[in-house]
Amino acid sequence: MASNCTESAQQQPASKIQIYPPANSGVSPFWRDKYEKDAKKYWDIFYKRHQDKFFKDRHYLDKEWGSYFTGPGGKVLLEVGCGAGNTIFPLRATYPDVFVHACDFSHRAISLVKSHREYTENCINAFACDLTSDDLSKQIAPSSVDIVTMIFVLSAVSPEKMSLVLQNIRKILKPNGVVLFRDYATGDLAQERFACKDQKISENFYVRGDGTRAFYFSEEYMRFLFEENGFVTEEIELCCKQVENRSRELVMNRRWIQGVFCVTETENGLDLKTDLNKSTLHDKSIVNEVKETVVGMPIIAGEVDMSEGVAAQMFGISSSDDEVIDVSFGDFSFKIKVLSKEYQHTCKSTGLMLWESARLMAYILAENPSIIAGRRVLELGCGCSGVCSMVAAHSAYSVVATDGDSSALDLLTQNVTANLTSTHLRRLMVRPLQWGDQEHIDAIKKENDRGFEVIIGTDVTYISEAISPLFATAAKLISAEPTSGEQLEPALILCHVLRRVDEPSILSAASKFGFRLVDRWPASGSPSHTQNIMTSWFSNINSRDQIPSTALSVLYFQRVKLI
Repeated sequence: MASNCTESAQQQPASKIQIYPPANSGVSPFWRDKYEKDAKKYWDIFYKRHQDKFFKDRHYLDKEWGSYFTGPGGKVLLEVGCGAGNTIFPLRATYPDVFVHACDFSHRAISLVKSHREYTENCINAFACDLTSDDLSKQIAPSSVDIVTMIFVLSAVSPEKMSLVLQNIRKILKPNGVVLFRDYATGDLAQERFACKDQKISENFYVRGDGTRAFYFSEEYMRFLFEENGFVTEEIELCCKQVENRSRELVMNRRWIQGVFCVTETENGLDLKTDLNKSTLHDKSIVNEVKETVVGMPIIAGEVDMSEGVAAQMFGISSSDDEVIDVSFGDFSFKIKVLSKEYQHTCKSTGLMLWESARLMAYILAENPSIIAGRRVLELGCGCSGVCSMVAAHSAYSVVATDGDSSALDLLTQNVTANLTSTHLRRLMVRPLQWGDQEHIDAIKKENDRGFEVIIGTDVTYISEAISPLFATAAKLISAEPTSGEQLEPALILCHVLRRVDEPSILSAASKFGFRLVDRWPASGSPSHTQNIMTSWFSNINSRDQIPSTALSVLYFQRVKLI
């Protein structure tokens, strides 16, 4: 019976499976709500990491809007989203009579402003404020501010809360006060990159890898937003500049939108906004003419408000999303490049980080080289770190490290090359393997037509649809017989934390493809698991420091012998 069941299971075609979410599925409702709830935390982390080094000082305000800062008695300014002070300090250096109120969502940003050598409470009032919920008039006297600057700040706010920000600002502006606005425009290359990376929250609204968010404004939307909240549009302009990276022969189009908006006031019972809209300045024909000129304008010269750090993030000029971690397993030490923790939450690939199960399995192999000594080893779904494969390469006859994700394979190749000597590199091959993909399976069989005596998988059982393709693939690649002179049968070893797939489902799928569980750790006491193969493995790695989680378990399978 066992023979018939095994042969039947083997005859079933193993279909390809989409393990990761499909492209362009957008941000899930869970993460969308989390980004909104934890927005302040993400900006605090941003300023903790970058301090005042990320954005360039904005010296262009004098050139763009200098006439607004001059006048008798000195102006009162509110800088919304002041960050580390990249606007307020250059501005005060040019206009020392300006008094500045500066607010930001992030408490850490405000701390950076207050620690600046040019900060003085006589000239600058810096405070933390959430303009979507905190009443700005409790910090600043109503109708007391001449100018509000909003430089790449409203884009960080959820579109449904932007009106709250503008209404809050309107309270503290003088009757003739103005808002000077600059922010991201639709069609910017950064928006296209976000769309390709499946980071869309809603229309024109995206999450960056670090959890901060960015909205991209059209001229129509920006005009509507301000005018619906009691402002008159004085100026509006769509700007575009080409940023060239000569070393990589890249030309990148940056687009931003800027405008000047003044407060709508009523005079003699008439709405000034309505009156102005009847004037020549706001005649519809002229507005349309201006719009056509702006949209059809050529690429212009001007200062792009973008640091090298932004260029790296937006255009992939450097690999700033990666970090290098030091890991040790027994006598082995590796420097592993993985996706930075602060970017992992938006990453669709689970293979770009180092999981606890891989750490434990690497410890086991480092302390017990006899498991793989002189044997042919295959690692399934090893991800970018490859720590188990690299440890195995020091004792095994050969090792094939595989994954189905191209990004993980790219990092894996870098890590293997950086950490292994030429001798050990000759024993280790990196190959693509999507479970159930017959072309991938055949390609690996060509590398090793005898099959593998040891197949390893760490945290590869977390998606139910992937379990059958996993065991089907292992069944086709495992060796039929032990290597000559060996006593141990070929084995499939899985180390994992149980997540969405329960253990009975795993064991049931294993049985269908001719695998039986012969040992486990921690031991369950079940009489069917009596071989105690793994008991000795943990004699040297039983400390809390070496076992990263008590939730981890190891399952040891062998093939059912055909009769």
